[in-house]
Amino acid sequence: MLLGTWRHTRRRVQAQDALVAETNFRRAMENSMLTGMRALDLQGRITYVNPAFCQMTGWSERELVGQTAPFPYWPDDDADWLMARLEEELAGRSTSGGFEVRVKRKDGSVFDARMYVSPLIDPRGQQAGWMTSMTDITEPKRIREELSNSYERFTTVLEGLDAAVSVAPLDSAELLFANRLYRAWFGGDVSGHLQLITQAGSAPVAPSGDLLDPVDSLVGLPTHTLTTAAAENAEIFVPELGKWLEVRSRYLSWVDGRLAQMMIATDITPRRQAEEQAALQAERAQSASRLITMGEMASSVAHELNQPLTAISNYCKGMVSRIERGSIDTADLVGALEKTARQAQRAGQIIHRIRSFVKRSEPNRTPSDVATIISNAMELADIELRRHHVRLTHYLTPRLPKVMVDPILIEQVLINLLKNAAESIEQAGRPSARRRVELRVSCKNLEGQDGMVEFSVLDSGRGLSQEATKRLFEAFYSTKAEGMGIGLKLCRSIVESHQGRLEAENLYNGSEVTGCRFNFWLPAVSPALVPSDLPAAERDEASAPPTLS
Repeated sequence: MLLGTWRHTRRRVQAQDALVAETNFRRAMENSMLTGMRALDLQGRITYVNPAFCQMTGWSERELVGQTAPFPYWPDDDADWLMARLEEELAGRSTSGGFEVRVKRKDGSVFDARMYVSPLIDPRGQQAGWMTSMTDITEPKRIREELSNSYERFTTVLEGLDAAVSVAPLDSAELLFANRLYRAWFGGDVSGHLQLITQAGSAPVAPSGDLLDPVDSLVGLPTHTLTTAAAENAEIFVPELGKWLEVRSRYLSWVDGRLAQMMIATDITPRRQAEEQAALQAERAQSASRLITMGEMASSVAHELNQPLTAISNYCKGMVSRIERGSIDTADLVGALEKTARQAQRAGQIIHRIRSFVKRSEPNRTPSDVATIISNAMELADIELRRHHVRLTHYLTPRLPKVMVDPILIEQVLINLLKNAAESIEQAGRPSARRRVELRVSCKNLEGQDGMVEFSVLDSGRGLSQEATKRLFEAFYSTKAEGMGIGLKLCRSIVESHQGRLEAENLYNGSEVTGCRFNFWLPAVSPALVPSDLPAAERDEASAPPTLS
């Protein structure tokens, strides 16, 4: 009996030790939990709280155990709502997903928490009350609200953009995102996105074959180069909308890891219309400038025409007189008529050149011969230069390539520069030996631009002042009392419209200003731009490499 009692006592001590260890383990777990635990009996009285619950609320276990509703951690403003929820809990109508509440700490501060309620079952399988777990969600809720607000701001900005934004994965008819303007233009499908890709010429070439992934055909391929590449820009016209759109596209990794393409389409119709209107106004201004130039040259042109017309009149009178006297033979008559015809042809050439220069026409850029442009410009400008008693000399590098220009516009630039040079010499009051203008044309390679044709107009005038150098190409700025200030501005616009540059600089002899030089450069025609229907000789000349002087 003593041995049996000893064995029974030893087993009992072992069971007690195991129970104490189990209890201590569970107590350690409860004390280590960050989730607050609260137990209510069937009447709604608090029977247990863990340390985490006490730490959250600020009340001790002794202050909470035995309390009935309203509990001290209930905010006064929410007491009625919390009481109704407690009654639902005690009636067994609590939601499995929990509910969000506000909890008041002992110091009066309030935090947000989420509570889950479940029945508390005793060892006999009977319900002894209700177990509640509470989690502090203040920080997660703040982060969630910030993310929500950030998303709302982001969406508001995208919806308010004056550009259509769309995102679609590659090799898929799914539209991942579209803002308000896109939906207004193309609806809610991906067809508009694909149309913009096709017209902009930015559609990627996707791999093909039987080994493609059914979800993402680019799976396993490196996409870092695509997603970090710069955006592609294109200007396209969409007939369905009747609008010009500037389309920018780039690749990006979507939130689910798929490679997608984002398109941003901006309506640039007003800008294109403004550019067309500006080009039309510039064309009209160029025509007006030519008319102004010819108006200023009218007296000189009249004098130039007077010479051949006077010669024609004299030849005709002489022939009539000799015919009446019967003192002219056939050979003399033919010679006189030939001279009369040459003078009439000279007058006609002058009038034809003036009409071609003044006539308003659409810009017509063709591979043009530089020597022809120089000859025509000098023929018109020489009238004005001789009126100012200025000598004109010129030098052209042999085998100059052709330039893709509108020859009438380039002639206008040269005439304006030569006319300005003559007026500068006149204003400077130079003696006869120094009244000269030189025109040089050669090939030159500029920094970043090869195969340029350089036109230089050098005069012996008084040069440019410091202020004139800064404001020379401003509209309506002129160094002449009667000047309108549009000539050089138009010259620069014409040269830049041909992808060229126009500059001016003073010429010096030591510290003395001896004149001024205007330079402008035009790109030579590359062999790829020479029309195939040109005669062989002209095509070879246009394609000839530049010869440096």
